[in-house]
Amino acid sequence: MRRQEAIDEFLQTGKNPDYLYQVPFDVSRIHFSSDINEVIMNSDILVVAIPSPYVKQATNKIRRSLRRKMVVSAVKGMIPDENITITDYLHIRFDVPQDNLAVIAGPCHAEEIALEHLSYLTIGSENPDTAMTVAELLAAPYVHTITSDDVNGLEYSSVMKNIYAIAAGICYSLRYGDNFQAVLISNAVQEIQRFVTANNGMPSNIDASGYLGDVLVTCYSKFSRNRQFGQMLGMGYSVKAAQMEMQMIAEGYYGTRCIHDANLNMRVSLPIVEAMYDILYRHQSPTIVIQELTKKLK
Repeated sequence: MRRQEAIDEFLQTGKNPDYLYQVPFDVSRIHFSSDINEVIMNSDILVVAIPSPYVKQATNKIRRSLRRKMVVSAVKGMIPDENITITDYLHIRFDVPQDNLAVIAGPCHAEEIALEHLSYLTIGSENPDTAMTVAELLAAPYVHTITSDDVNGLEYSSVMKNIYAIAAGICYSLRYGDNFQAVLISNAVQEIQRFVTANNGMPSNIDASGYLGDVLVTCYSKFSRNRQFGQMLGMGYSVKAAQMEMQMIAEGYYGTRCIHDANLNMRVSLPIVEAMYDILYRHQSPTIVIQELTKKLK
């Protein structure tokens, strides 16, 4: 944890002062540190769970080699401005071998994990042994783990599902019903399929839970902060006001620009992503943009 005062409060109360405050932790089993290099030195496996806009800022403090570490990304975003996935960034910036990299995909909300509700995680890595190692470590009686070798597909899908959750939230506040939401999400899944296929050069199994399941839970769940962000925009909040109101990062805001920019040369048909870009970055009216979007969906 970055702030020592947050660590001190965590140790005193047994609860995270910033997130999921109602959940008690056994702090005797947690080794806290505010020094990222100390954490790296004492760990074999590193899980990066930093909001994407701050990944570079946090990792720029790293002075130790990551080449022999297993590094797992739980980030549902890309590196802003560079428009590359987190695993690509870790490979390029810190020379982490691809075989040592893995990603965690859903469908899974932290709140339900904390409540010990049955959840499923998909662990992706080009190295089956790495995927299985991480999957076995994260498995629990209420957490089932699945492995995959489609790292790029899982990462891009994890970024894009947040964009569609913002769209779902906007449409909910604009009083579009369940019938339209079903069409919206169906088209969103098709967009993911087109974009991932264009990037991978081959189709991904988009109906697997790590893709479709993650899209559904992010778009429909009351725990989805991207959906909540979208609902606020649909209620008339400005982007800045909605961001200030929320206590956590809505990754879909940053993901929208990354996917839009990455798609400038690829020119994959992504009407929902473009609609969200118009609302979030061109500051166009959600009401008008969604009205126009309804004419493009099938």
